Amino acid sequence: MAITEEKTLSPAVSELDPTVVDPARVEQQIDDKLIGERIRAMRLRRSMGLVELGRLTGLSASFLSQLETGRVVPTIRNLARIAMVFEKDLSCFFQQERKVTFRRLSKSDRIPITRKQKQSAKFVSESLGSLIPDRHIVPCLAEFQPNGEDCEFTPVIFAGTEFVYVLDGQLEIAASNQVHHLETGDVVWIDASTPRQYHCHGNDPARALIVTEHPK
Repeated sequence: MAITEEKTLSPAVSELDPTVVDPARVEQQIDDKLIGERIRAMRLRRSMGLVELGRLTGLSASFLSQLETGRVVPTIRNLARIAMVFEKDLSCFFQQERKVTFRRLSKSDRIPITRKQKQSAKFVSESLGSLIPDRHIVPCLAEFQPNGEDCEFTPVIFAGTEFVYVLDGQLEIAASNQVHHLETGDVVWIDASTPRQYHCHGNDPARALIVTEHPK
C-alpha cells in the first residue's frame, strides 16, 4: 500500500459514516495508475539515472526511488516537475494505457555498434532492447571476429544474469578460472557478477544471442 503525502481518514471513520469514501479504495485507485512504473519507464527510455532526474527536478534520488517502487505517492506539483523534464503533459500519468502485446524491430532499423577493447579485438553488437518496455531484460546480437588470442571481449560485471545462445561459429568463454568451448547451438547461463571474457575460436566469426537480465 502506498504512503500518501496527505492525511487520510481512518477506516473507522468510513465505517461510521457510509457516505465517506473508503480510504482503501482511494489507495487502490492510485495504485492502479502505476505512476511509479510510468516514471521509471520514461527515465529508462532516456537512459537517465535517478541522480540525474533528481538534479533536473529538484527532488532527491531517494524520494524518486521510493516513488518508482510505489512506497510514496507524489503531489501534483512533483508530478508536474517530472513531466516537464520529459516534455510531457501532466495527464500522461493518468491516461489509460493500452497493454503492449506485440512489438517488431526490423533488421534495417538495427544499428551495429563496433567496440574495441584491444588494438586488434573487435566485437560488433546490435541491441534489441528497444523491444522491451521496462528494459528489465536486454537482448542483443553479438558478432565476434576471428583475430586469434588477442580478440577478447570483457562484458560488464553487474548484479544479474547473462544468457548466451551461439547462433554460428565457435565461441570460448573464460569464467571462474575455466575455459568453456561453445559450438553452434550451445546455450549457457552465467551469473553476471562473475568476471568473464569472450572470444571467437576458429577461423570464422562467431555470432551469439546474448540476453542480460537486470534486477527490477
